[in-house]
Amino acid sequence: MIYLDHAASTPMRPEAVAAMLPYLTEHAGNPSGSHAASRIAKSALEQAREDVAACLGCDAREVIFTGGGSEADNLAIKGAAWARHDEGLDGVVTTQIEHKAVLGATHRLAKEGFRVEHARATSDGIVDLDELSSYLDERTSLVSVMTVNNETGIVQPLGELYELVRAQSPHALIHTDAVQAPQWLDMTVATAGCDLVSISGHKFGGPKGVGVLVNRSRTDLVPLIEGGGHELGFRAGTQNVAGIVALGAALMATHEHRSEETIRIAGMRDELQSGLLRQLNNIALNGDIERRVAGFLHVAIAGVESETLLVALDVLGVCAASGSACSSGAIDPSHVLLAMGMSRERALSSVRFSLGWASTQPEMEQAMLGVADAVTRLRAVAA
Repeated sequence: MIYLDHAASTPMRPEAVAAMLPYLTEHAGNPSGSHAASRIAKSALEQAREDVAACLGCDAREVIFTGGGSEADNLAIKGAAWARHDEGLDGVVTTQIEHKAVLGATHRLAKEGFRVEHARATSDGIVDLDELSSYLDERTSLVSVMTVNNETGIVQPLGELYELVRAQSPHALIHTDAVQAPQWLDMTVATAGCDLVSISGHKFGGPKGVGVLVNRSRTDLVPLIEGGGHELGFRAGTQNVAGIVALGAALMATHEHRSEETIRIAGMRDELQSGLLRQLNNIALNGDIERRVAGFLHVAIAGVESETLLVALDVLGVCAASGSACSSGAIDPSHVLLAMGMSRERALSSVRFSLGWASTQPEMEQAMLGVADAVTRLRAVAA
């Protein structure tokens, strides 16, 4: 199997598996207890918190462990908006190209009476900062813009966003869904101006079902899950120690190897790209390729519907995607591509190939041949 869907989920890194196993087998203690077994679990939990903080450029007391990126997004957006509503701050501004976890959270707030605005994107896949700026005012409570788009891989201009928000909405918090960023960007730099930062373990070689919300401003958040006061009162429930330890190990390994892995993966991505452009006509790249991260290749292949192509590739043992993992199986075109002004026809013919730490050179050569063969056959049938 040739796995080119790392943006949906990555294989676990060996470091993460090794770190996780003892807490699945030997150490059963609840980290909230006081006896020796609990202290072992508590020590591992807090070491992981320290490791995550070091990689993300924050204090350990600002790290909140969650059940994944979607929960982290919801806690940041709903939690901050609810907590600040009584201060007269009722404006929430985001973009039309966000992950559905962010869009779902903001749509919920709109139903509750918050003033919610969604800025469009340019044809290059970058948030339209002029439009976003027009929505900012003194009552804006929260602005949420992702770090790296999960479909196109385009890096968003968080530095410019920071300047805009601070100038026009001095009371607003800035949240970024950075789920697709740790593999490619130095998080201590990329998200430095953000108050709230969401990541998810399974995107960079950790396990599924565990994530992080960085609360860099240590702002008040209304918790989504209430109970025993875990995670500084922001997220009740016994912590997933094994998953958290594995996330910490995966993030540390990602941080340590990012420079060389990014170069290696970008080279393989470029080889796959050049091969497809050489083998096939009427194929176009989506988004500003100068702003995309190393592991993404997003293309529109004229004359072939993406869902049909993905089925053909699956038969050949090639795993790819037509949009975000949360939208797989949908017949509607990607909301991200439509927000970029792309035609419905082109959006429905677009495919995302995403590479990661486990990708290899032979896979690229086999994938190129497989995609070219599948497209050629599908076009012949449609002719």
